[in-house]
Amino acid sequence: MTNKYDLEERTAKFAENVVCLCKKTNKNVVTMPIINQLVRSASSIGANYYEANGASSKKDFMNKIFICKKESKETMYWLKLIAGALDDEMLKGEYGSLWKEAHELTLIFSTIAAKTS
Repeated sequence: MTNKYDLEERTAKFAENVVCLCKKTNKNVVTMPIINQLVRSASSIGANYYEANGASSKKDFMNKIFICKKESKETMYWLKLIAGALDDEMLKGEYGSLWKEAHELTLIFSTIAAKTS
């Protein structure tokens, strides 16, 4: 299996983990908008990476990679906000672990962008 497919799997698994954790999170007027944004940005990372691997040109590929990087950074933001809105220390820790993964994905996509340009 090539690295591209490993990253496809990794981004899909990340989105699945975000969805699962959001399902466990108490829903209220504060958390609902954050959860909605978080799920959208987290799932967008992998979707755009899948699209990048099917890109029609180098320019198209780079555009999708930059979107992956941007969505990863946005996901870090939402993860930080949701963790701050929670009282449950265990859930905060789980969101912290997801934040670390989002940070790693940001670094990976930054490297891909730098090596491709």
